[in-house]
Amino acid sequence: MSAAVRFGIVGGGWRAEFFLRIAAALPERFEVAGVVVRSPDKAEAFRRKWDVPVFGSTRELLAAIDAAFVVVSVPRSVAPDVLRELHAAGMPALCETPPAQTLEEMAELYRSVGSQARIQVAEQYPFQPNHAARLAVAGSGKLGRVTLAEVSAAHDYHGIVLLRRFLGIGFENAAIRGLSFRSPITEGPGRDGAPAARRIVESTQTIAFFDFGDRLGMYDFTGDQYFSWIRSPRLLVRGEAGEINNFEVRYLRDYRSPVETQLRRVHAGHDGNLEGFYLKAILCGDAYVYRNEFAPGRLADDELAIAECLARMAGFAAGGPGFYSLAEACQDHYLGLLMQQAVKSGETVVSQTQIWSA
Repeated sequence: MSAAVRFGIVGGGWRAEFFLRIAAALPERFEVAGVVVRSPDKAEAFRRKWDVPVFGSTRELLAAIDAAFVVVSVPRSVAPDVLRELHAAGMPALCETPPAQTLEEMAELYRSVGSQARIQVAEQYPFQPNHAARLAVAGSGKLGRVTLAEVSAAHDYHGIVLLRRFLGIGFENAAIRGLSFRSPITEGPGRDGAPAARRIVESTQTIAFFDFGDRLGMYDFTGDQYFSWIRSPRLLVRGEAGEINNFEVRYLRDYRSPVETQLRRVHAGHDGNLEGFYLKAILCGDAYVYRNEFAPGRLADDELAIAECLARMAGFAAGGPGFYSLAEACQDHYLGLLMQQAVKSGETVVSQTQIWSA
């Protein structure tokens, strides 16, 4: 069996802890070689909590560790400088989303590191089990050519990458229209847990249309969906020969033979099963459209997706193919910025070809 992949982390925030939890759950696959936490007080607490080497700067980390790559999990305003430092040192980098804050900063980052930079971005949503299964069905040809995708599952660039992937869109330009709607909602849980009392708060829903000419993406999201007990994700993908509606799949075996089936999650640990407690696979009828390669680790869907990013990054750092490039990440964030502009202005906004897609 091959040795665990060693990687470093720059950043000690909430998102960085996902990578640490994954390494703790899958020690045979991943090992955290060290973490950069700049605050001395926070560094000591971090060291005690995670029992990993902690450093005060990226330079110190690189001088001390032997790693295949470094995860960059810092605010988007800081990420470009860290990426440039790692690029100059010849260290492959897996950056959290998005890689920069503004269009100008993304263009400058891309210009400074070039298209051949050993950088990938940890966009996990296409690798979440449910979405990965749906993408597998959409890509199988069962639906025919896909022309419509309605995604209500994630915010901004996360939702947009799903739209692009389902529609088979690369860097084609789009005409974007959008609006927002505010409504009351009973406050639900957040990053810190369940609410302490009943409270009515304001919820903002964003709806946008991405018109690619012959394909249409529809974005619909409210930030409450990530934690809310009463707001669920929704997804509809339509092609000329079928559709996916959340977990329901309809398609034509031939023009007069319709098939209706379900995406079904298969778990270990139910009833008398003693294999453990984890997701095993997702089936569409009798076809396996997703297999959990990280079983029997007890990981949530989002953690399984991030583990997939880590595994693919290890392959990329060793000379293998990319999986979500800096160019793609810039494009999705750019479209997200234009969506916000369209919502704010009430006007149709048309994307332009950028340096990373020229």
